[in-house]
Amino acid sequence: MARRHKGRQLDGVFLLDKPPGLSSNGVLQYVKRLYGAAKAGHTGALDPLATGMLPLTFGEGTKFSQFLLDADKRYQTTAKLGVRTDSSDADGAVVEEKAIGDHVNQVLIESLIDAHFRGEIEQVPSMFSALKHKGQPLYKLARKGEKVEVKPRKVRILEISVLDYRPEVAELDLDIRCSKGTYIRSIVEDLGLLLGCGAHVQKLRRLESGPYKEQMMITMAQLEQLVANNKVTNDEVEEEHLSSLFEQLDSLLLPIYSPIEHLEKFMLDNDQKTAVFQGKKIKVSAQPADVIRLHMQSDDSFVGIGVINEQGVLSSKRLLNTSD
Repeated sequence: MARRHKGRQLDGVFLLDKPPGLSSNGVLQYVKRLYGAAKAGHTGALDPLATGMLPLTFGEGTKFSQFLLDADKRYQTTAKLGVRTDSSDADGAVVEEKAIGDHVNQVLIESLIDAHFRGEIEQVPSMFSALKHKGQPLYKLARKGEKVEVKPRKVRILEISVLDYRPEVAELDLDIRCSKGTYIRSIVEDLGLLLGCGAHVQKLRRLESGPYKEQMMITMAQLEQLVANNKVTNDEVEEEHLSSLFEQLDSLLLPIYSPIEHLEKFMLDNDQKTAVFQGKKIKVSAQPADVIRLHMQSDDSFVGIGVINEQGVLSSKRLLNTSD
């Protein structure tokens, strides 16, 4: 028997602008409690130091979080030159400090970026990453002083540019678009080694994830203000205000299909829906597609995703729970 979660049954995607100093799970639990949601998850953790785009999925939206985990991302980072840390970011302990040679300038930095950090590259993830070794996150092993071999992995740097170089304070700002699994701290660490002075991530902000852009995010301050505006002291009107708060919060949610809105839409009639939800494959007049969005002809409601093979046969891949 499926476990029933306590809380409101709501579905959607919330785009949180994560503040610095908090864990991704910590802010997820805060927002989940605020919404009174029965089920929620995040799609791609940000380190406590990092800020920005953290998509949170509620209810049935969690079924499509993998599309966001696999999506390209965009970051802006400030690198501090001349200082290396054990975690390759400002939260780590300093392990080496070096003078920045007179040869280091923006022209050299851009030439090294062009030569080493464009297209498909290999990078070794930090020991302070969330990658797992025998079921344990690497950062937990690193904090215990344990070291394990971390194999290089291939990632794609789609775009990378220097926004600003401030030699007087040894700071470098970069804008990076990259594939899933790219570690910005590894790029900064490797660039620092190539410059001969070392470097670490001082600031990191995720601006985009898949189809979601910076201007779509909601800050914690905005959420807290919304709650403050709905606080009451009279118990008799508490329920009414709580309902109003939930209504306002729910209006901030994006549709559960928003991570895959770019996919082709296929409209099902009632008989086709019944067949698909019974696990049957149906013949359709449509081009082959690896993944399609399934919507109802009657009201355009989203019901799941499917595939169409070369023979024009549609089968479901992931369906919503449409039971009452």
